[in-house]
Amino acid sequence: MAILNLDKLKMNKSEFKLEVLSGLTVALALVPEAVAFAFVAGVEPLVGLYAAFLVCFITSVFGGRPGMISGATGALAVVMVALVADHGVEYLFSAVILMGILQVLMGVLRLGKFIRIVPEPVILGFVNGLAIVIFLAQLSQFKFINQAGELTWLPQGALFIMFALIALTMFIIYGLPRLTKAIPSSLAAILVVSGLVIIFNIDTKSVGDLASIKGGLPIFSIPNVPFAWETLKIIFPYSLILAGIGLIESLLTLTLIDELTDTKGRGNKECVAQGFANIITGFFGGMGGCAMIGQSIINVTSGARKRLSGISASIFLLIFILFASSLIEMVPVAALVGVMFMVCIGTFEWTSIKFIRNIPISDAFVIILVTGMTVAFDLAIAVIAGVITSALVFSWQSAKRIRARKSIDSEGFKIYELWGPLFFASTEVFLEKFDAKDDPENVIVDFLDCRIVDQSAIEVIKKLTKKYKKLGKSIRLRNLSSNCRRILKNAETMIDVDIIEDKN
Repeated sequence: MAILNLDKLKMNKSEFKLEVLSGLTVALALVPEAVAFAFVAGVEPLVGLYAAFLVCFITSVFGGRPGMISGATGALAVVMVALVADHGVEYLFSAVILMGILQVLMGVLRLGKFIRIVPEPVILGFVNGLAIVIFLAQLSQFKFINQAGELTWLPQGALFIMFALIALTMFIIYGLPRLTKAIPSSLAAILVVSGLVIIFNIDTKSVGDLASIKGGLPIFSIPNVPFAWETLKIIFPYSLILAGIGLIESLLTLTLIDELTDTKGRGNKECVAQGFANIITGFFGGMGGCAMIGQSIINVTSGARKRLSGISASIFLLIFILFASSLIEMVPVAALVGVMFMVCIGTFEWTSIKFIRNIPISDAFVIILVTGMTVAFDLAIAVIAGVITSALVFSWQSAKRIRARKSIDSEGFKIYELWGPLFFASTEVFLEKFDAKDDPENVIVDFLDCRIVDQSAIEVIKKLTKKYKKLGKSIRLRNLSSNCRRILKNAETMIDVDIIEDKN
């Protein structure tokens, strides 16, 4: 059976080993992240760890992007804080279940395709901003709570040890692939640094200092909340926001992994899988989750391309929780911080700094805007702001592209030959092309290279027609596309125009 599965997955022994080792590396990197995000949301560490296990496993099996890693994330955790503080963790589980239902519906309705409207400058800003966010998130590992209960930087000696171990970790990750690719360099770095710390009894911060990760299997439980309209009113706004943020982050991460691996993921399938994972997670005491760009990059840069890596990561994480918590708690935080620093370096699009002077000012502005807003606010706000800004810039530029060539034919008709899209932003420029007062009695507007796009275009044609008829002049439309004819036909109760049949 195992051989058949390997054949089906098209993996040889070397690829199988690489997938499993990549999964182990990812699992180690998932532990501190899940614990930290649980603290951010105001819940117990196991709530974050269970979410990481369940969401990672389910999306790896059923998702639309093999190799992408999902789990508890900071983008979702910050939204959960108020809900947990005001109503308790049971309401969070209910909100996560409803979040999953909404995501499944979005996938079934094929809304994942709308990721295509996200422009490249927005994706670049998202990637750069997320790299900075990942970097800034690691800085908390350089701090501790002193005897006065204040969060402060580690003592100078402890900081020096942390920096030295981080530097060693990064050196191994950078240098090992030049010698061998038999084992993921991130995993090798974690094992080497952990070994040195344990053998030489180096006093440095470890995973166990963050929290205990020991626990049992997640248990099925229906959230203990009133099954009433009031409950829905409380959780629905949070669920809607969580569903949107989760899918935006997941689909953008999917797009990035597509580019890194030169393959194509399936956005709508990923939406359904993310939703299904969150529904299950809510019933098993997890805080929900979405795609994790840092862990996904660790996975694909380690060479993983199949579903097995994500499945392995989730199983290893469960093993850590059930049986190996004492060993994992000995792993130095410095090793994991070093891995994440390398992720930051690999994630940031350094070329965007180089070519930012050579691209349109509007695109450069969008990159900087999205980067800054990702760091200052959150991913969803940054991406939405970037898309809106890009859309406004496009509309403004398109509005200036409408052109008109004027001529008089042998019969004395004045002909306006138009180029460009006629829509809400170009209506004013469109009207400026016409000289109704001085035009002859018969005017033809040729739409061969112009398209009527929206209701604003209908209104401006209506306004132009009235203007000419008020002066006792005739205006006719020629060479309308089938789509333009359909739009005008639907609006014929609002506008009376004379349409000439196409020349051909």
